[in-house]
Amino acid sequence: MSPRISKRRLTGIDRSGPAPEATLSGHPLNPWTVPNGIDYLRLAGIPVFLVVALGSTGGHDALAVVLFAVIGWSDYLDGFLARLTGQYSRLGALLDPLVDRLLVVSGMVVCWNFRLLPRWAIAVVIARELFMLVASRYGLSRGVEIQINWAGRLGVAPIAGAPFFAMAGVHWLALIMLYVGMGLGLLAAVLYVRRGAGEIAARKDRTKLSS
Repeated sequence: MSPRISKRRLTGIDRSGPAPEATLSGHPLNPWTVPNGIDYLRLAGIPVFLVVALGSTGGHDALAVVLFAVIGWSDYLDGFLARLTGQYSRLGALLDPLVDRLLVVSGMVVCWNFRLLPRWAIAVVIARELFMLVASRYGLSRGVEIQINWAGRLGVAPIAGAPFFAMAGVHWLALIMLYVGMGLGLLAAVLYVRRGAGEIAARKDRTKLSS
C-alpha cells in the first residue's frame, strides 16, 4: 500500500482523480490478483443464490437473503483490497461491474418469479442493466471507456437493496429503493450514452482532420 493513501481514499469515500492506469484499455488483463479472486467467488455465488432462492417458498428464504447480501457487500471488499494492495487490473475493471449487474438481474428474476415487486418496474431495471452491458461492449469496441458517473454510483445501493429487502419481507422499503434506484439508473444510462456519443463523435472528427 502506498504510504500516502488517505483513509477516505482507502475506504472509497474519495474517488477523485483519474482511474488507475492498470485498469485502462490496452493494459494486460492481469487476472491473478486478490481482488479478482473475490470477484471470481462472487460470480460463482450467483448461480448458487438463484438455485436456493428459486427453490424457496414464496421467495423468502434466509439463506438466499444472506447469499445475496454477501455477494453484494463483497463488492466493497474487493475495491478496498485493490486500493490497499495496489493490485488494480484491467480484468477487475471489466469484471466488477459485470458481476454487479448479474447480481441485480438475478435478484430481480427471483422477485419477478414470486411477484415480490411490480413486474413493470422489474422489466425496466433488467432492460436497463442489459442495455448497459451491450452499450459498454459497444463503447469498448469504439475505444470509449465507460466511467461510472455520480448517478450510477448513487444508484448502486438502492437498486441492489430492492430485491434484498423484497426477499427479506420488508416490502415498503424494497419499493422505495426500487423506484429511487430505477430513477438514478435511468439517469445514469442517459449520461453514459451522452458522454459516449460525444467521445465517439470527437474521435471521428479527429480522424477526419488527420486524414
